[in-house]
Amino acid sequence: MPDDQKPIVCTFESRRADDMRSLIERFGGTPVVAPSMQEVPLEQNSEAIAAVQKIIANETQYLILLTGVGVEAMLEIAATQQLKERLLQVMKDIPLLIRGPKPAAVLKRLGLQYAVKAPEPNTWRELLAAIDGASVALEGQTVAVQEYGVSNPELYDGLKQRGATVLPVPVYRWALPDDLQPLESAIEKTIAGQTDILLFTSAQQVRHVLLVAEQRGCQSEWLEAANRILVASIGPTCSETLNEVGLNVGFEASPPKMGPLVRGAIAAFQSGEPST
Repeated sequence: MPDDQKPIVCTFESRRADDMRSLIERFGGTPVVAPSMQEVPLEQNSEAIAAVQKIIANETQYLILLTGVGVEAMLEIAATQQLKERLLQVMKDIPLLIRGPKPAAVLKRLGLQYAVKAPEPNTWRELLAAIDGASVALEGQTVAVQEYGVSNPELYDGLKQRGATVLPVPVYRWALPDDLQPLESAIEKTIAGQTDILLFTSAQQVRHVLLVAEQRGCQSEWLEAANRILVASIGPTCSETLNEVGLNVGFEASPPKMGPLVRGAIAAFQSGEPST
C-alpha cells in the first residue's frame, strides 16, 4: 500500500509508546503517538502505608492483586517503611486472588503462589466469577485490593454484595503527562479529520483524552469526530468506558494485547468494516 494510503493510527500509549509505534508501522499504519498519562508513585501515601500495616497485622483475610506493576509498587511502598519482608511473609500465607498473567508473573518471580486467577479477558467480572467458582467465602471477611491507578467501584460493589469489607491499597495514581503538546495535537488532528484509527489500551487513557479535550473547549467536537472513524479497544474494560462516554467501539482485541489490537484494527479499517 502506498504511504499516502496508509491509515493514520493514533495511539495514546505512554509507557510503551515506542512499542506501539513499531507495531503500527509493522502492520501498515502511519503512527501518531500521543502519550496521555504518566504513572505517579505515592511513596508518601499514608493510605497505602496504613493498608499495608493492616495486612501485616493480619487484619485482612484475602488480598486481591490487579496488576503486576501494582504488586511491585506495593512492595516498594512497604520497603519505605521497612515492612517489605514482613509483607512478603504475610503474602505467603494469605490467599492471593489475582486478575491476570501480569501479577502472576511477579508472584512467580517472588516465589509466591496465588489461590485464584481470573481467565481472559481478565476484567473484574472474570475475577469475581473465578472467586465464586473457587467457592471462596467472602462473607464477613476483609479483602485488601491493590488498586491500579483508579478505584474500581464495580469490583468493590461485587465484593460487598458477597459480604466482604473492602480495604483499598492505592499504590499509584495516573497523572497527565508533563508535555501535553502531542496529545493536544492528536485531538486537533482527529477533529480535523486527519486520523483514521484511534487506539485505546486503558480506560484511564479515555478519561485523560476527554479531560484535555474539555480543557481546550473541544470535547464535543472530538467525540463527534472520533465516532466518524474507527475506535479500537484493547478489551472489555476499556470498551465499557468508551461506551460510557458515548464512543462506538469498532474493534476490540482478542486476546487483549497490543499486537492483536494494532493488527486487528488496521485490518478492520482496510476491509472497510463499519466502526459502529
